[in-house]
Amino acid sequence: MTLLDKDGVQLTVDDTVATVTLNNPAKRNAQSPALWRALAEAGQLVPGTVRVVVLRAEGKSFSAGLDRQAFTPEGFDGEPSFLDMARGSDSELDATIAGYQDAFTWWRRNDIVSIAAVQGHAVGAGFQLALACDLRVCADDAQFAMRETSLGLVPDLTGTHPLVGLVGYARALEICATGRFVHAEEAERTGLANLVVPGAELDGAVQDLAAALLAAPRDAVIETKALLRGAVDRTYEEQRAAERAAQARRLRDLAGVTD
Repeated sequence: MTLLDKDGVQLTVDDTVATVTLNNPAKRNAQSPALWRALAEAGQLVPGTVRVVVLRAEGKSFSAGLDRQAFTPEGFDGEPSFLDMARGSDSELDATIAGYQDAFTWWRRNDIVSIAAVQGHAVGAGFQLALACDLRVCADDAQFAMRETSLGLVPDLTGTHPLVGLVGYARALEICATGRFVHAEEAERTGLANLVVPGAELDGAVQDLAAALLAAPRDAVIETKALLRGAVDRTYEEQRAAERAAQARRLRDLAGVTD
């Protein structure tokens, strides 16, 4: 069932699995504010029955990053150009960027597990979109790069937090400051990729991972995801307490005990 198909984004749902597809391969799935709004809308349209969301892309590249039209004086039709944004107040600029970030935030909701299926180039905003997901399965030709710093900008689409969490501060700084490509082998070795497979096997590997995630009871996965996501901000003792509280909820639920 197709719930959305606009501005380079398609959302389909098959029972407990939703698939978000970037479907503008002619432009290597370059990103724009319109695409970001469509991604945010897709997040709002995902039914509550969905447990796994797959993010994939048509063509040879996952996403080549921000559409170069953004760097022209006129920008995109009907959108503020970079020059217009720079001339605005601090609050206006903050609100504009926050709106763009909405496309990247919903993938880590506790009620779903999101998987990015990455082939070819995932550059800049494309890299950050892959980082927005919980898990990444990559084709062996995948190449990640954070090019914002090279352009005099910073990564501002929520990618810095997960990048540091995955590879550590020093490697994250080196990747961002140099803008170099991280190839699939390094991505798997450093934790950026959960799995690397030949390109022809990418869809099948994602389907197998989704099936494995669906095999566990939904509430247990939700509790586990919340527990792991919160671990980085808790002390060891706080995490122990969070584990006990989560387990107590699961035991009571399994036993049919209500407060």
